[in-house]
Amino acid sequence: MTAIDDTALKLDPEEARRARQERLERIGKWVLPLAIMVLAIWLWDRICVWNEIPQYILPRPGVVLQTLHNDAGLLFSSLLVTLRITFLSLLLAVIGGVGLAVLFAQSKWVEMSFFPFAIVLQVTPIVAIFPLINIYVNNQTVKLLLCAWIVAFFPILSNTTLGLNSVDRNLRDLFKLNGATRWQQLRYLRLPAAMPYFLGGLKIAGGLSLIGAVVAEFVAGAQGQSSGLASRIIEAGYRLNAPRLFAALILISLTGILIFLVLSLVSHLILRRWHESALKQER
Repeated sequence: MTAIDDTALKLDPEEARRARQERLERIGKWVLPLAIMVLAIWLWDRICVWNEIPQYILPRPGVVLQTLHNDAGLLFSSLLVTLRITFLSLLLAVIGGVGLAVLFAQSKWVEMSFFPFAIVLQVTPIVAIFPLINIYVNNQTVKLLLCAWIVAFFPILSNTTLGLNSVDRNLRDLFKLNGATRWQQLRYLRLPAAMPYFLGGLKIAGGLSLIGAVVAEFVAGAQGQSSGLASRIIEAGYRLNAPRLFAALILISLTGILIFLVLSLVSHLILRRWHESALKQER
């Protein structure tokens, strides 16, 4: 009994040190980025003041926030247009990517035949593809949607295909020994095994769909009251309205961060009870 107590006493300082380290890491994960962000904003403001930089070249952070407030109606209506393209393209990327990945997993011949075409779409810059889209597609919304879909499609396809093909061979043989059909193997074994891979691809595709929507608006040159944030950036650049340009950039950045955080939360909620990556985060 004494030996056990001595061992426990020896372990207690180490456990306490580990607990303190974990607590510091949890706090630092939020405090350090915020501190660096506050410092960067302060330096931005001081550089503008010290160098007397004109507002139309580099506005102070306070001016940008004031512009964001004053032009909120215009900027947020444009943000809704961009978000509509973003989420529609993400939805289509999920449907198309998962559907094709399942098809590839069912037949190696199909995967070898069509996967190279997906790679071609991924490696070809969207600004090079858009002139063709502009010729063959008349509807402006469909043009933007197609461009954003091309950008967001590949991560979901590649990650889900990898997940479906990464099933433990022993489990696959066990299913076959028990007479499981292809559909049963897919539903009860391969799809659950591919879920972490799919969710990882979804987090990547969420940000890429926003990038694709903004880039598509840039190359399409969409204008008018019903245009997205990229058009507001172009318009502000032409008018040397730097505060509005920065405000639009901040909105895009915050939207991208929010999309990533929401998709990360969804991933955690789905995986937290059974997958090792989520279980480690809860410890």
